Amino acid sequence: MKRKLLLISNSTMAGEPYLAWPQKYIKDFLIAENVSSITFVPYAGVGLAEESLSASYDVYAKKVSEVFNAMGVEIVSVHDSEDPVALVNSSEAIAVGGGNTFHLVAEMQRTGIMDAIKNRAEAGIPYMGWSAGSNVACPSLMTTNDMPIIQPLSFDCMNVIPFQINPHYLDANPEGHGGETRQQRIEEFLVVNKKMKVLGLREASLLYVDDDSMKLLGSRDARLFQFDGEPTEHKSGSDLSFLL
Repeated sequence: MKRKLLLISNSTMAGEPYLAWPQKYIKDFLIAENVSSITFVPYAGVGLAEESLSASYDVYAKKVSEVFNAMGVEIVSVHDSEDPVALVNSSEAIAVGGGNTFHLVAEMQRTGIMDAIKNRAEAGIPYMGWSAGSNVACPSLMTTNDMPIIQPLSFDCMNVIPFQINPHYLDANPEGHGGETRQQRIEEFLVVNKKMKVLGLREASLLYVDDDSMKLLGSRDARLFQFDGEPTEHKSGSDLSFLL
């Protein structure tokens, strides 16, 4: 499949500026693909302004624009367009921001851009997403960490990669915590989705997909889960093309 994807676990590490840690990888990706303008999807950003969702999207788009403008790249947000599908179909590249995955999927489905972005990504248009934006590249949203604040038409996402990502993957089991660990939740998912694989993508890590090859980049290892075996650890720099 022809595809150029940058799937980022998280936008920001604690105490760092927004999109600071993945900035080198984003720059390299944009330069390699000769990108000067990006269509941005802000629909996961639901709590950035009190006035309205639209105001929240404005805040999000401005925040992202400041980072990308400094790289010499223009940001055009779909929420400002009267015809989001037409905008996607004419885009040079697409970026989907993190936030609440349920709201993101619901709005992508409602506006029709879920299918439009899928088609563009499968045609080789550069696509990047962080957190929720990496989730929607998967077959479904079922391995998100987010609260279901809205009911989308379905859990189906773009399926431009054939496995699931769990972004912000955590190994921790805090003392005194009686709920499930992240690993236990993923294992529950696999009990009823036995054929699916789930990659626990720790913070400060990302996946770079170039057609049918995929590499794990960043400073953290990733953990791969499947129903019929123990979880396996994969070092940063590993070739994970076997998952595609």
